[in-house]
Amino acid sequence: MTTILHHPLWIGLALATALPAQTPPPAPPAPAAADANAPVPITVFATLPAYESPRLSPNGMKVVAKQAVGGQQVLVVSDLFGGGKPALLGAPENTDINWWRWVNDDWLIVGVGTQQMLYGTDVYITRMIGISADLKKSNRIDWDKSGLRADNVLWTAHDGSPRILLSRQTGIEREEDYNPAVFEVDVSTGRSRRIVGGRNNIYDWYADGEGQVRAAYQYSDQTRRSALLYRANNNEEFRVIARRERRDEDGLTVPITFRADGSAIAFDDEGGFTSVYEVSLPDLALGKKLYSLEGYDVDGITDNATENDIAGVSVTDRHRRNVWFDPKLKTLQENIDKAVGDRRARLVSWDKARDRFLVEVGAPNQAGGLYYWDSGQAAMKRVGWSSAALQGRRLSPVSTIRYAARDGTPIEAVLTMPRHRPGQKNLPLIVLPHGGPSARDSEGWDWWTQYLAELGYVVIQPNYRGSSGYGTAFARKGAGEWGLKMQDDLNDAVTHLAKQGIADPKRVCMVGASYGGYAAMRAAQRDGGLYRCAVSYAGVSDLAALRRYDSQFLNGRTIGDWLRKQAPDFQTVSPRFHAAEFSTPILLMHGKQDKRVPVAQSRMLAAELKRAGKAHRYVEQPLGDHFFSRSEDRLQFLREMTDFLKAHNPA
Repeated sequence: MTTILHHPLWIGLALATALPAQTPPPAPPAPAAADANAPVPITVFATLPAYESPRLSPNGMKVVAKQAVGGQQVLVVSDLFGGGKPALLGAPENTDINWWRWVNDDWLIVGVGTQQMLYGTDVYITRMIGISADLKKSNRIDWDKSGLRADNVLWTAHDGSPRILLSRQTGIEREEDYNPAVFEVDVSTGRSRRIVGGRNNIYDWYADGEGQVRAAYQYSDQTRRSALLYRANNNEEFRVIARRERRDEDGLTVPITFRADGSAIAFDDEGGFTSVYEVSLPDLALGKKLYSLEGYDVDGITDNATENDIAGVSVTDRHRRNVWFDPKLKTLQENIDKAVGDRRARLVSWDKARDRFLVEVGAPNQAGGLYYWDSGQAAMKRVGWSSAALQGRRLSPVSTIRYAARDGTPIEAVLTMPRHRPGQKNLPLIVLPHGGPSARDSEGWDWWTQYLAELGYVVIQPNYRGSSGYGTAFARKGAGEWGLKMQDDLNDAVTHLAKQGIADPKRVCMVGASYGGYAAMRAAQRDGGLYRCAVSYAGVSDLAALRRYDSQFLNGRTIGDWLRKQAPDFQTVSPRFHAAEFSTPILLMHGKQDKRVPVAQSRMLAAELKRAGKAHRYVEQPLGDHFFSRSEDRLQFLREMTDFLKAHNPA
């Protein structure tokens, strides 16, 4: 049978599209130049950014983005520079709006998700809706005929019709339903037809720019074997063109962009770093290397307008940026870079013709703004500031440094110096590790870091071993080192800054969220002699419990393999089981609505610390999630953290 999943929030989301249109409140005036050195109030840092992931419509006349309205993020569709009132889409409690994109000028698609209890297990369900540009009409795309995952869009039509290719499960009871099939969907009606049926152990499908399903990635959770299936067009049968065994060091080379000449574009880490190559089909032989960046992985690629070749790549060295191959975009980027001076500009969206663009302009110490550039005009126009209160104001300076860990491993880190204490030595320090841990920090505006610097702290964000973006060898150094050498890398940042005379090694706290929260817990437990306090937001205290939460239904053994590889002995490196060893005070905060790291992770540690009589404070946010998507939760967190730091490590 096909399981139909019901949840009251699915109905609530459809009704939420009928919210009345509102006009966002006017921005406050820009601060006077004389006030440039004045302290910035805490409420400014807690305010949500004005725009998140803005997307320009195909005709370049409208923009859709998450915007802050009344202290919460809602999806807003608005006309650029005048026109009608903005249309708003909210979501009911415990439902996420995860992504959005234009299909044509009249229709968008939006991915949503929520938690649901299924067979006694809390699982995350995703769905997709088609929404008219005025947000007055909505179509739920096969909500009652899908399993757990139903929001993977493979292709959007280029002819202006409201058609997409959607990969989704059709149920959870039978294996043939659990393996996703591919459907062509008319989002304006919600009608769909099956293009490719689900196949055993195939979870990822790949389409070309013409909407033909060309490849599939097959993986067996039982045997840990993978394969790549391929066909030249929809009229052919799929055949296996590559296989990998569990013991193989190299992964499969998967075509990303299918070119008009029959070749493809793919990532490959030959040489130790992810680079972009031409590959021949169907033999997958590597051809010309199209781009690599010495010492770093390539993050992603941008296709041309017809999706049959590459237009550029995205990379991160000191900061995120685009490298364009398309002559038009390359020239445009060069012109914008000249226009913005020492700020940084990144093209984030464009119209179908690639004549009109949305450009984010800012700096690591400036929240910046969103701009619109019509190629036919002489200058950019500002759509809005990211922070209405800060506008173009510069705060604490940010730079990239490098230091050697105790075993000689080179570590790159982002350093923020408090702007009100220039030239001072031996300052109080906050070590702020990123989440992930397969992620990284780079120079860019960060409300949390800038707030800590505003208080007077030096802030160091180390990209410890296992962080992404530094090649395969660096990533492998993190295997088995959760809470061990990865923790040492954080501690070695303190030693380095102390030797430089920048930080006082006797006035250090660790603060972090997600994996960074785990690291803060571990610091309070393992390295209390080095830290005066620790602050964990949405941290992980029990790795075995996290494994059980993350391994439900899909590739559970593989997820377990990965986590075991990161921490072979869960018990030893899980702070929950070592409450008696905590020797420094810790602040624990967690959102009850967190779907990435369940709130039980902080609850369990708080209970153990209470039982052991250890200094701690636990604060739970009833409506908080993993991503600080409500300004009220941000403000509460900043206030709690500020009070805790003042008590244990005053700036």
